[in-house]
Amino acid sequence: MRKLRSRSQHRFTFTQARHRAGHTAPYFLLAQNLREASTVHAEHDPDRQRFNIDTGGHHAKLAYRREGEIMTITHTQVPDAISGHGVAAALVEDALTFARQHGLKVIPACSYADAYLRRHPQYHDLLA
Repeated sequence: MRKLRSRSQHRFTFTQARHRAGHTAPYFLLAQNLREASTVHAEHDPDRQRFNIDTGGHHAKLAYRREGEIMTITHTQVPDAISGHGVAAALVEDALTFARQHGLKVIPACSYADAYLRRHPQYHDLLA
């Protein structure tokens, strides 16, 4: 019977295999940087009505439209290279925190933001 590897051993082996195959950006290093995505906060650009996260040389954004006391989240965009690491969730969470701090109601026109709100009842009071 084969002994199961720990998660860190598997990740290291996977990284070695990617290097041997000629990949220049090691998965392990990228994963290490993105592991902190939940503690990274988006930069708010109110003039362009966006929240931005730059990590690992990649740019992710959430676009919204504010009309009076309503914030409509229109779009989230995360490059494939960093998707699946919580970057979109960090963008939406920071946008919702901003909405709460400013007494705004939210319309999640973006499918990701809509799904995020359905999964997180603590934000249901923000729905317009």
